[in-house]
Amino acid sequence: MSATGSDPTSTSVTPGRLKKELGLFDVFALSTGAMFSSGFFLLPGLAAAQAGPSVFLAYLLAATIIMPAMFSSAELGTALPRAGGNYFYLDRSLGPVAGTITGLGSYLALSLKTAFALVGIGAYATFYVDLPEKPVAVALTVVFVVLNVVGAKETTALQRWLVTVLLAVMALFIVQGLVFIAGRPLEETTARFTEPSFTPFGLSGFLATVGFVFVSYAGLTKVASVAEEVRNPDRNLPLGMMLSLGVTAAVYTLGVFIIVAVVDAEPLRTDLRPVATAAAAMTEWLPGRLGLLLVVVAALAAFASTGNAGLMAASRFPMAMARDRLLPPALARLGRFRTPTVAILTTGGLMVAFILLLDPEGIAKLASAFQLFIFIMVNMAVIVMRESRIPSYDPGYRSPLYPWMQLFGILTCGSLIAYMGWPAILFIIGINAACIMWYYHYAHRNPEVERDGAIYHWFGRLGRRQYDGLDREFRQIMKEKGLRDEDPFDEIVARSHVLDLREPATFEHVVRLAAERLATRLPNTADEIATRFLEGTRIGLTPVTEGVALPHFRTASLDVAEMVLVRAHHPIAVPSDDPLTVEVEPDRQAHAVFFLVSPDENPGQHLRILAQVAGRVDEDDFADAWRAARDEAELREVLLRDERFVTLRITEDGPSAAWRDRAIRDLGLPEDCLIVMIVRRGRMLVPQGRTVLRDDDRVTVVGSPEGVTEVRRRLEAAPEADAGEPGASADR
Repeated sequence: MSATGSDPTSTSVTPGRLKKELGLFDVFALSTGAMFSSGFFLLPGLAAAQAGPSVFLAYLLAATIIMPAMFSSAELGTALPRAGGNYFYLDRSLGPVAGTITGLGSYLALSLKTAFALVGIGAYATFYVDLPEKPVAVALTVVFVVLNVVGAKETTALQRWLVTVLLAVMALFIVQGLVFIAGRPLEETTARFTEPSFTPFGLSGFLATVGFVFVSYAGLTKVASVAEEVRNPDRNLPLGMMLSLGVTAAVYTLGVFIIVAVVDAEPLRTDLRPVATAAAAMTEWLPGRLGLLLVVVAALAAFASTGNAGLMAASRFPMAMARDRLLPPALARLGRFRTPTVAILTTGGLMVAFILLLDPEGIAKLASAFQLFIFIMVNMAVIVMRESRIPSYDPGYRSPLYPWMQLFGILTCGSLIAYMGWPAILFIIGINAACIMWYYHYAHRNPEVERDGAIYHWFGRLGRRQYDGLDREFRQIMKEKGLRDEDPFDEIVARSHVLDLREPATFEHVVRLAAERLATRLPNTADEIATRFLEGTRIGLTPVTEGVALPHFRTASLDVAEMVLVRAHHPIAVPSDDPLTVEVEPDRQAHAVFFLVSPDENPGQHLRILAQVAGRVDEDDFADAWRAARDEAELREVLLRDERFVTLRITEDGPSAAWRDRAIRDLGLPEDCLIVMIVRRGRMLVPQGRTVLRDDDRVTVVGSPEGVTEVRRRLEAAPEADAGEPGASADR
């Protein structure tokens, strides 16, 4: 039985990359924590001064308007899980000028919002301790800087606790508020929402308030800036963001409704602690000031979680830009704890400056205005990426209702900016101008900044230029992401044809042999298949790396991908001349050739399979394992993922004896596991449910990591199990 394997939850890291340590709850906690602070504990009073009693609907509408940006960020984050989030997406879609504007602007907006949250800690702490607000905020900034330098895992551990405490108290606040409102005369409640008017400042005042409170949700998409550190981003990133928005929008809307219903209108408009004021009025039945104490604890947890999450997310923007040479390289340097130490320290210093120099309302308005502009750009980025039709753009989650969802987001965000007035518009223009000046002063002349965005691939369909390096970068990202759960890679490898060539052969001869094997499973002739492989090689589409060639093509005449694995004991000369260059590149030597043909309808899966093979080839043990394989079965097993397969030999005694003389359908394998290979006396059999396993059969089982682990557990426990329990003996 195969005893080797890799942990699918491993936090191993590519050199220069951040460790993947964050799970679903971490994404939820970071996203919720980045949203849930000033928007609820400070802004409702300021917002009520602009919208009146309708302020709670402004929060609900703001949550609706951010949904397109959330879906777009989720799609881009699963396709390109890199530090920097929106910066990285817009740089790769619209080019480095747009990336500079987005990166520096998002960095500024998030740092502003985080500074605003830390100022709020002082405002609530004064209920019990007379402390100056700004010095307290500066001290906490220093604490969070130290925590972020130590590591993302430690940062998110604190985040989980802060968000748990926050949501527990908020649930109590909402339940108590609804009970309090229900227990008093209806006329008293309706009066608070109708006097002097539900919308005393009209539609324009209401929409301006929507833009003002929009900053409350801005942290939602910032979790994409740590996508590089998220395990299984295809699932955890979109699901975590959706759960976070749902919970936060519900608490914001219900919570602000309760505040308006409980607190008198005039004092509410100038109240910087409206939640505490409402809690004090509703919880007089509790001993002492317990109700107020709970709200203060929740507020402090909220502000601390926003400060913690905001600093973590913001620091990834300069790190990502420095990687791309748009900022000084020192900002990309990882410290002792594999965190971007210089970027974190710089961000902390910037936040301290904002805390000391700006007032809270000014911070909120500036951050909201630029965030709306960024969301317009993010929605545009999805349209550009989709329409560029880059094959390696392969998101694990796709935004619904494309492109109408994105167009709705662009229109609504643009309208809100207009309603926020000329100060907001001029601020956006000023930030754009400053970022463009920085780009042309610092980065434009840098020879390492030689790339264009995916928009040129869109133009390429109209006959203009495109940047091919983008596709290469996206393919590298696909290799790092790995296969999806639904990709049948192991089954494809298990049923692949194998050629073990012991005599010298030309590349054309090897192609002919592979084409003959594939012709037994494709509706095409061997000549047609060989022609496709050779044409692809002639135009430079056959990658050759580490002594392995990967000829491939897609066809509409196939439903399931097919492979041929070739081991050559004598090197094969593979043509490697690029017809697009003047130089004549020499042939490259290969000891292995893997032929892949995939269905035309699933280009992403085709590229993921190629990326998986290329990643396996790059591993240190591949060449030795490939040369040492004793037969066809072992050659296939070299490519299989260790955590997804187990091999055993059926013997008369020992753990595998329980499988001897039994049909496959009677073995009771886990539902997500199946037997894909049986080698009997040197011949490979096609497994079927009625196939009976015999003495000395070599059996390979593939499945999910959990299913394979269960099979291994049963095999190891077989000696103590009942006679009907399957078992195994080591065979590798």
